[in-house]
Amino acid sequence: MKVYDGKDKVMGRLATQIAKDLLNGEEVRVVNAEKVVILGDRDMIFSKYKTNRERGKQMRGPFYPRRPERIFKRAVRGMLPYQQPKGRAAFKRLRAYIGVPKEFKDSEIINPDVKEFHGKKGVTLAEVSSYLGAKF
Repeated sequence: MKVYDGKDKVMGRLATQIAKDLLNGEEVRVVNAEKVVILGDRDMIFSKYKTNRERGKQMRGPFYPRRPERIFKRAVRGMLPYQQPKGRAAFKRLRAYIGVPKEFKDSEIINPDVKEFHGKKGVTLAEVSSYLGAKF
């Protein structure tokens, strides 16, 4: 089982690496999912996620999440063939957490070798979630 730290990592880059590990049969856990960063203009990101969220109605889909760990899981799901059996099995091996749970305090947490956010243009998943109305 691999435990990745999502702090200050770019969402797309981290999601592709995790998707590859999942398709190879690994169990993957992501801690600090609320600190993952989406690069781009702040207002554009907020408007995109708000329109996606409003698109899904209560009785019919598509359903878009509000919580940061679920937003991240949906990004990984988009990189998997989730409508095929191998993609569904791979997606079930993924867990994302807000913060670091007690069970992973002593385990080795991998700091993935992907692009990090250095403060230019970007928004954390916590900011997007609070904008969408999530309470976590």
